[in-house]
Amino acid sequence: MKKVIVTGATGMVGASMIEQMAADRIQVTAIIRPNSKKRKNLIEHPNVKVVECDINQLGSLKETLEKDYDTFYHFAWDGTYGESRNDAVLQEQNVRNTLEAVELAYSSGCKVFVGAGSQAEFGFVEGELSDKVPKNPVTGYGIAKYSAGRLSAVMCERLGMRQSWGRIVSTYGPRDNSYTMVMSSIIGMLNGERMSFTKGEQVWDYVYGEDCSRAFYLIGKHGRHGKAYTIGSGKSRLLKEYIAAIRDVVNPELEIGLGERDYYPNQVMQLTADISELTADTGFLPEIDFEEGIRRTARWYKGEGR
Repeated sequence: MKKVIVTGATGMVGASMIEQMAADRIQVTAIIRPNSKKRKNLIEHPNVKVVECDINQLGSLKETLEKDYDTFYHFAWDGTYGESRNDAVLQEQNVRNTLEAVELAYSSGCKVFVGAGSQAEFGFVEGELSDKVPKNPVTGYGIAKYSAGRLSAVMCERLGMRQSWGRIVSTYGPRDNSYTMVMSSIIGMLNGERMSFTKGEQVWDYVYGEDCSRAFYLIGKHGRHGKAYTIGSGKSRLLKEYIAAIRDVVNPELEIGLGERDYYPNQVMQLTADISELTADTGFLPEIDFEEGIRRTARWYKGEGR
């Protein structure tokens, strides 16, 4: 791997991966939305070139990008939160964007295409998530992610490219969105707020953002064609234990209101990752445990770096 393209480059996973690649002297072209407010998430480095392009206009770059790239990472996706996850037209456009990303990868010389999937592709599952588990997505977002993964594999096969897919379970860390459970809890607790939660009986797997990024980095290097890897820490805990761990790190004296909120309708109660195939094929193992990840994230939010 010497020269890569990354869409969705300002997100937590993409930006962190680019930082790792730049340090390894890999040349990166980061495709970001025009006038993106998240541009500040990107490292300024001589190995990183930024190209502004709307997610729906990737084909416009075919004539301007060089033809000597080797790997393409596609993280860009619209409608990841709230009601937009069930906007069928928007999600269908995401599938089209993914296939256009494959065409751009091919025209740029890439031999490898790596896409970012989601646990939402599985639907409701009891037990660990792996590609061996049947997929029954119930949201427009999950349906679109699964479709994008399968169709991009078919297109890559036809074009003679290797396609690998990474299904993210749950991430957290610096550059995360403020509305996620972990980040909103860190922010609220740093401000001394008494936070309200559900009973927290969900069984969950959280992986630190830098670890997730490294998993994708390794999938690009060593992943196998047509494989969809589940990306997590490989360890699970009750959600209320994660919440208590955040409190203990951020503000130990703070009271937390477990059981004060209702579960969402159709609440997923188990998200645990089987990372054995990911480890076997790429050598990936997580390095940052949850408590250390929370310490690093809190310091980042306060502007203190690591």
